[in-house]
Amino acid sequence: MARVLHNLLLLLMSLALRIRVLGYWSLIYGYCALCTIVALLKLCWNIILRPTATFQWGVRETPPACLNDTSLGTHCYVRIKESGLRFHYVAAGERGKPLMLFLHGFPEFWFSWRYQLREFKSEFRVVAVDMRGYGESDLPLSTDSYRFDSLVTDVKDIVEYLGYNRCCLVGHDWGGTIAWLFAINYPEMVTKLIVLNSPHPSVFTDYALRHPSQLLKSSHFFFFQLPRFPELMFSINDFKALKALFTSRSTGIGRKGRWLTAEDLEAYLYALSQPGALTGALNYYRNLFSSLPLTQNHVRSPVLLLWGERDAFLEQEMAEACRLYIRNHFRLNIISGASHWLQQDQPDIVNTLIWTFLKEGEGRKSYRN
Repeated sequence: MARVLHNLLLLLMSLALRIRVLGYWSLIYGYCALCTIVALLKLCWNIILRPTATFQWGVRETPPACLNDTSLGTHCYVRIKESGLRFHYVAAGERGKPLMLFLHGFPEFWFSWRYQLREFKSEFRVVAVDMRGYGESDLPLSTDSYRFDSLVTDVKDIVEYLGYNRCCLVGHDWGGTIAWLFAINYPEMVTKLIVLNSPHPSVFTDYALRHPSQLLKSSHFFFFQLPRFPELMFSINDFKALKALFTSRSTGIGRKGRWLTAEDLEAYLYALSQPGALTGALNYYRNLFSSLPLTQNHVRSPVLLLWGERDAFLEQEMAEACRLYIRNHFRLNIISGASHWLQQDQPDIVNTLIWTFLKEGEGRKSYRN
C-alpha cells in the first residue's frame, strides 16, 4: 500500500510539473503571438502614416572610417577546410604571444570588441572574429548550419588555424553562450574563460522555466522563430528598430557610460544592412530549441563572469547561479549602471576587471577537484 501511495505521489508531482511547464510555455507563446500581432499592427500603422518611407531601407555601400582604423588591428581571412566556410577576423598584438579570442553577440560583429582590441594587444595576440553568418564571414543559408556543435567547432578550427592549442576565451551575449559551450567541450583549450552578460546555458534554461518574468524578457527568442518577418521589422523605416536597440533609453549603449557615436552606429548599420546579414544573425535563435538541454554542463576552466546591472534582456539572479556548474575558480562582478552592451558602454571598468582576473592565480594550478 505504501509503495502504491508513493508511486501515486510521484505521478502527481510529475503531472503537476508538466502542467506548470506547459502553462509557462503556453503563456509565453501566447505572449509572443500577441507581440507578433502588435508588430503587424505597427507595420500597418507605419504604412498608413508613411507609405513610402516604411519600405525604404538601403544597403550601406561604403564602410565608415572606424572599420578601417589601423589601431584596432589587421583584417584577415581564413577558410576552414572542415566546414568550407571563410571567416573574417581582426587581429593585433605580436604573433606568438598568448591568444585572446573574442566572440561577439547579437546583433553585433567584431567591432563590438574595439576597446578590448586596443587594450590587450600589448600582452596578447588579440583576435576578434566575425562569427558565421555575421560581418564578412560566410553566411550559410540552412538553419541547421547554426547548431551548437557547428558553432563550437568553428571556434576550435579557428584557434588551431591561428597556430594555438589553447586560448583565453572571451564572449558576450551569443558569443558568451558559444564560449561556455566551448569550455565545456574542450576544457584543455581554454586557459581562462571570460563571459559578459551571458548565463551558462543550463542556468538560463532552468531559470527561465521557473521565472515567467525572464521568459517574457526573452520573448524575442520566440518572435525570431518566424521566417522573414523579423528581418522585415528590423529593416523598415531604414532599420529604425535596429537603431533603437543600440540607442534607446531602455536597451541602448551608454546610459551611464560611453555613448555610441554616429559613426559607431553607422558601422553596425553597414554590417547588418548587407544582403542576408539579418537572416544569418537571426538563424542563431531559429536553431536554439533543437540544441537544448545540454548533455554536458560542467566548466573546468577558471571563469570570470561580468554582468551589466541594467541588462534589459537578462535577469541578474542568473549570474550567481552559474557558480553551480563551475569546477574551478569563479569570479563574478556586477557592474553598476552598465547595460547589456557593457564592454562598449563601460570599457574602462570591464578592461580593469579582466586584467585583474588574468593576473590572479598566476603560477597556481589551473584545475582543482
